[in-house]
Amino acid sequence: MEIVKLKSADKNKLINRSQIDAESVIEIVSDILHNVRKDGDISLKFYTEKFDNVKLDDFKVSEAEIKESYDKVDVKIVDALKKAAKNIKKFHKSQIPEEWFEEVDNGITAGQIIRPIEIVGCYVPGGRAVYPSSVLMTIIPAKIAGVSKVICCTPPMHDGSVNEAVLVAADIAGADEIYKIGGAQSIAAMAFGTLSVPKVDKIVGPGNIFVTAAKKLVYGDVDIDFPAGPSEVLIIADETANAEFIAYDMLAQAEHDPNAACALVTTSENIASKVNANILEKIKYMQRSKIIEESLEKYGKIIIADSLSEAVEFANDYAPEHLIIMTEDPEDVLKDIKNAGSIFLGELTPVAAGDYGSGTNHVLPTSKCARMYSGLSVDSFIKKPTVQRLSKEGVRNLKDVVITLAEHEGLFAHAESFKKRLSED
Repeated sequence: MEIVKLKSADKNKLINRSQIDAESVIEIVSDILHNVRKDGDISLKFYTEKFDNVKLDDFKVSEAEIKESYDKVDVKIVDALKKAAKNIKKFHKSQIPEEWFEEVDNGITAGQIIRPIEIVGCYVPGGRAVYPSSVLMTIIPAKIAGVSKVICCTPPMHDGSVNEAVLVAADIAGADEIYKIGGAQSIAAMAFGTLSVPKVDKIVGPGNIFVTAAKKLVYGDVDIDFPAGPSEVLIIADETANAEFIAYDMLAQAEHDPNAACALVTTSENIASKVNANILEKIKYMQRSKIIEESLEKYGKIIIADSLSEAVEFANDYAPEHLIIMTEDPEDVLKDIKNAGSIFLGELTPVAAGDYGSGTNHVLPTSKCARMYSGLSVDSFIKKPTVQRLSKEGVRNLKDVVITLAEHEGLFAHAESFKKRLSED
């Protein structure tokens, strides 16, 4: 990997990484959405046979299939999913916001109540790899938020079944219904509803370019989490960091996808050199070495900064999905971090901890979207209606404000609605 000096490099090139170009499939996806909206299950059956090479008459996963899946999954995996679910539940329960009311002025009480979204759809990808951990990450916070119905859509395999670990994870997480539908057609089904699949209020979960494009196009008919691209990590390190740990963290992120982005920004030339040497040595023994090599060749970077403050400034510009801070005092560096999806402090905290078991959510914004989005959370599944109530004193207290501004804006019925309350006093 190339080692570059931050001060003399083109920062925009260093920040650049792969984004899903949904525009390239918009026409195809638009046709799929239109047909599913018009023909419902007929189109779902057509696209399932076309894209997944399987004919299905019933998309819904049965209770028997879910029960049988436990017998097909190694008990160690089931136990790991249950322990991960326990930690995810505990973390996300702490995110539940409280309702509040306050007297903002004499006779004027205002506040905020909490209401869950009613129906949520979670997309679970198939393809290159299967991620039962993502099933936990999407369903559990929705159920904790109080969502009354959570459904899952996931692509069927060629024999018409669904990956057993995905079914076990969905059952552990508390999914109410699971459907054997993938791709843009599943997003259409959840967004518009069919005879088989209920219409939802929000769709969450990662997917390929077709799923991403479909989510963008149905936004407005339903809410979505955020556009998600290939996974990424940025590591801030000083001379105290463990070069071998850094190398493994970069290799781990690179194995996700040929377009994954892995960057190290360090104040130490020694660390930069050691990390590069470690990566070159260890990549030969990685099971997904071809994917890793392609990822690191395209979006792997080792950057030398003159100071920690310069490294932090670069990190905030980069706005990574995952940020690891391996410095002598990571908590001190944390104070200046503004943009990151999820943050990992200290050399003993790899991204894999958050991916699987620490309890934090791994559905996170990518491609610099951490500048304006947070990761999936309980907050993603709730609404916060505001509430107000006026007493007679409150009406009198607000009359000059409301009537004056309403009449100034030419909204005289607004003013009259307030004057009527005064006349009834």
